Parts: sequence; structure tokens; C-alpha cells
Amino acid sequence: MRRDETGGDDRASLDRLRAVWILWRMTTLATRALGSGGLRVSALGLGCVGISELYGPRELDESRAMLRRARELGIDFFDTSDVYGSGHNEEFLGSVLGSDRRNVVLATKFGAVRSSDGRSYRVDGSPRWVRAACDASLTRLGTDVIDLYYQHRVDPETPIEETVGAMARLVEAGKVRFLGLSECSVATLRRAARVHPISVVQSEYSLFSRDVEDALLPACRELGIGFVAYSPLGRGMLTRTDTTPIAPTERDVRAFLPRFHRDNLARNLSLVDALAVRAARHACSPGQLALAWLLAASPDVVPIPGTKRRAHLEQNVAAATVTLRPDDVAALRATIPRDAIAGERYGTDELGRVGI
Repeated sequence: MRRDETGGDDRASLDRLRAVWILWRMTTLATRALGSGGLRVSALGLGCVGISELYGPRELDESRAMLRRARELGIDFFDTSDVYGSGHNEEFLGSVLGSDRRNVVLATKFGAVRSSDGRSYRVDGSPRWVRAACDASLTRLGTDVIDLYYQHRVDPETPIEETVGAMARLVEAGKVRFLGLSECSVATLRRAARVHPISVVQSEYSLFSRDVEDALLPACRELGIGFVAYSPLGRGMLTRTDTTPIAPTERDVRAFLPRFHRDNLARNLSLVDALAVRAARHACSPGQLALAWLLAASPDVVPIPGTKRRAHLEQNVAAATVTLRPDDVAALRATIPRDAIAGERYGTDELGRVGI
């Protein structure tokens, strides 16, 4: 090989080899067990809410192509809810993934009920609603069984034993395979698990949201329950692409979240700047390093970063090729100290009421 004085040809060749290696690793995405009940999924799943709402206008042609690309890259775990787009998200996933149904794991949720004007929510965990919501989701998804069925938020007016009892009857009827809870407390989780095996707990978990490490994640490990991490990129902040406050008129939920308010955003982005310095040392982006940290720090956790675009999907999946040592994991914890993060992760609406 002809080589110039700076070794440019050699570096270009190495870059090409690295690109080929990353592509091969991306198409051989590993799998992980979610709990001890036999549920196994790709090490990275896909959060699908942004396809329908909350993060700007819909881009359905691109989202359709993105879902198909996700399957090509080895992702088989897709997370939705009956409240996302008021049912649109489930219908869209069913229409795109239906032909590959036997090879995908569909997770959906119930219990967050939107008001008629779409501006607020209430929580319903009554047995009557559990049954009705499940049947409606099955219809929208175009399937006869839901692989993983979550209670989206715990209903303080309905004992968890009644809600999980109704969910258990769905399993007995063959309509649901595994049960999950989203944003529950340890006490509620233990009560629920005494009624029927809970396979998965879902909560926000990232370098910016690590409170689950205190009690919830250890309890899941004790009970043999899997853990799914939503918003593992801090709703996009850890990618360092959201650098200005978002106007409420832009149909973006982050305009209403405290961590994205002007003063808090500036402080939080300064932490992401420090993350970017470390990412450069690993030849990856800040978002990829944040995902690699979660994969390395918690090898029994499945992150579900969300996107509606192929380019972002491919960047996220490439995070699985970033190798971190234990000292790298510890260094990243120190880079973004928990007490340095400005603002709560939710506001005061019904879905912000977590940990019941």
C-alpha cells in the first residue's frame, strides 16, 4: 500500500476496517434475559412513542423505514402504549411489524387514560379497565397475544392486588404472555409479585436519572425481575443535540419538563460537555457513550432509546460496539454526579406521579 508521510492511507484503511467491524457488530446485536421467567430480547430495544407524538411532528414514511431497519440490525423488542398517539402508535407498529410478528416482542401498556381534549391524563387500574384496554390493544396491534403487558402507572384508587389479579387472568386466557409494572415503588412491586409473577419493571434510567439504583433495581434483582430503562439518553439531552430551550408551541413534551427549562438546561448541558470530552477518547458520540455506560454498568438491564429516524437508530445501535472497562464506568459516574443534575425529571401532571 502506498503511504504518504503522515500515514494517511493507513489511517483511512483502519477507518474503513473499523466501519466494517462496527457494521458487523451492529447486525449481530446480543440478547439479554429479562428476569428469570424466560423472556429474552435484544440487548437494545426501541421506544416508539416519538413515532406518534411528544417529540415534534410525525414522519411516518421515515418511521416505517426506521422500524424495518431496526429489525435488520437485530432489534426485536418494541415498546409502545395505548396512550401514545391515542392508539395510533399501536396501530402503526401492528401495520409495520405484523408480517414479522413471530420474531418480535411487543410490549404495550395500559392505565394512562387521556382526557377528551388530550391535554391531561387520569390513571385507571380497575379490573374492568384492564380487560377493556387489553382487548382494544390486541385489535390495534393486529395480534392475538401481547408479549409483555405493563401497567403504565399505578392507580392509587385501586389496590395493586386487584389490578394484577385482572392482568393474571389475561395470561390465563392466553391474551398476554408476561406482566410488567412501570414506575412503581418497591413496596408495590413486592405486593404485586405475591399475586402473579412480575417479569419486568420499567422506569427511567440513564446517567441523568440514577435513583432506581438505590432500591428499585436491587429489589428487581432480588426477585428475579427484569428491568427496562426508558429515556436512557435523557430524552435526547445526553446526545448534546438539544442546546436551546424548546418552545411550548413546538409539540415537544420537553418544553414542559423541568430539566429542559432555560436555567436548568444550561447547567445540564455543561455536564454533557464533560461527557463529550470522554466520548472523544472512545471515538464515539456522547449519546453512544451514555448508552454504552448503561449497557456496561447494568448487564441485566435493557435500554429502549427512542427515535423515529434511521440515522439516529443506527447511531444508538452502534453504542453496543463501544467497550467500557469497570474504571470507565466509574469515571462516567463521577463525570455526571447525581447531585449536579438540575431539575426534576417530570412536572406535576398525572404521568409525572411516579413511585406509588
